[in-house]
Amino acid sequence: MTLTAAPGRARQAAGWRPPATSYGLGLAVAGVAAAWGVHRLLPAVPLLTAAVVLGIVAAHLPGARGLVRGVCRAGLSLAGKRLMRLGIVLLGLKLSLNDVLGLGWATVAMVLGVVAATFCGTWWLGRRMGLRGDQPLLIATGYSICGASAIGAVSEVSDSDERDVATSVALVTLCGTLAIAVLPLLQHPLGLGDAAFGRWVGASVHDVGQVVATAQTAGPAALGDAVLVKLVRVALLAPLVAVLATSVRARGRVKKAEGGGGQEIGGQETGGQEAKRRPPLVPLFVLGFLAMTALRSTDVLSTAVLDTAATAQELLLAAALFGLGSAVHLPSLTRTGARVAALGLCAWVVIAGASYGGVLLTT
Repeated sequence: MTLTAAPGRARQAAGWRPPATSYGLGLAVAGVAAAWGVHRLLPAVPLLTAAVVLGIVAAHLPGARGLVRGVCRAGLSLAGKRLMRLGIVLLGLKLSLNDVLGLGWATVAMVLGVVAATFCGTWWLGRRMGLRGDQPLLIATGYSICGASAIGAVSEVSDSDERDVATSVALVTLCGTLAIAVLPLLQHPLGLGDAAFGRWVGASVHDVGQVVATAQTAGPAALGDAVLVKLVRVALLAPLVAVLATSVRARGRVKKAEGGGGQEIGGQETGGQEAKRRPPLVPLFVLGFLAMTALRSTDVLSTAVLDTAATAQELLLAAALFGLGSAVHLPSLTRTGARVAALGLCAWVVIAGASYGGVLLTT
């Protein structure tokens, strides 16, 4: 009995294959570990920034390049989408409604104005410059809300091309990293006290980690105000995604009416299947973000739980950003690189200028 059963088990074992996404997810885990090592050696470099850069490096490094574009691609794409959603949900635990109200309505109104000016101005300028696909929308979102996390959230409802997402993440990450070095040099020439500098950083720098790295140079008072102002911007992610989801649904209905059931427009089928694929008004991960914010506002969670969630959130976003970084193809990026860089510079000037004016008005 044993002699006949063993070959069957051997054949069964020989026929087993790991899931197609396991290779890419494993590489993303390795990328996060490497990014953590970089952050430990160079604390001024945020973990998320290191993850994006290492993802880009892996996509172009001889030897690793073949894996990134081949057997690991499915898992890396999964990390860039699904793990990004989970990270955004946990990001809600950093936001308390009581903290937001403590800033005062003038500061909240200032942040709303900065976000609106940056988003609308960057989107309009990007379209006028003729950038491809959803790049104007994604770059505008990243600059105005919360960097790569916002780009990942919006790309889910807009069904953006992975290359557009990767290019936008790379640009926003680059500018946010430069802010860590540039903004502290401008504090005293611009006549900003520590608290005012913190609010300026929170209103103008993209990623939460980059905000912390920039504001901590001016001390704890600047850091506290910077994080609170930044989290107000993060709170605007949910309504923005809901508005964009409504717009996508409306465009789907228009295409269906114009093209008839099942006609192909712009390479995507509309009609009956479009109705099935249209995004919900508020995606589940955004509802999760809001639920986590409400839970944090009750003050029932212990510091240990919040610290654990914060670590998990940063690791999930790091894995997602490594996956997105690995989708960057620099030779393709050079074709629109000058226009993309010009848009990034203009958006940086807009958000820095608008937030500086807002801080002066509310101080």
